Amino acid sequence: MLIRLYRQHHPYRHFGSANTVTLCRALLTGSLLVLAVRPPSSGLAWIAGWTAGAIAALDGLDGWLARREGMISTFGARFDMETDAALLLVLSILAWRYDKAGTWVILIGLMRYLFVAAGRVMPWLTAPLTPTRRGRVVAAIQMVTLAVILVMPRPVAWTAAAIALALLVWSFAIDIGRLWAASQVLTRGSAPQ
Repeated sequence: MLIRLYRQHHPYRHFGSANTVTLCRALLTGSLLVLAVRPPSSGLAWIAGWTAGAIAALDGLDGWLARREGMISTFGARFDMETDAALLLVLSILAWRYDKAGTWVILIGLMRYLFVAAGRVMPWLTAPLTPTRRGRVVAAIQMVTLAVILVMPRPVAWTAAAIALALLVWSFAIDIGRLWAASQVLTRGSAPQ
């Protein structure tokens, strides 16, 4: 699917340094997944936290590079978003495996995938959404929170994860509300007068 998306939505001759940074982020995310299947230890928690921090820092670099080089594409935006979603899923699994929060913390990582699945049942959820500063800030908060809680004491980590999940649910609720309102306008506009 990624190759098909690349061919259809990447109008440039080169893969580009921004996409290369995103690819590095994806590979680092895969390395974190390896830590999720190993027995938890405080040393591995620190490695996971620092690796996640590096991935989060690189997240700001890829978009900047794409704008600087004039190589913004639909493919690059989607590649970045899917890499972010995969990172959140892996970090939420790590937070659960390292006993920083209950299994509910995995909802942070599953939220995007549940939203996409809901779009199969309710097609109005698949309409394009204009990216917002709120969405970017909430995504960054999720990454940083999930990275940092890996090395926090459980009570503090639990609270931070709960706040992060509540913030994510709030952000998704706003986007779902925007999509619902847009679908109602389209429905009313196409209804016979």
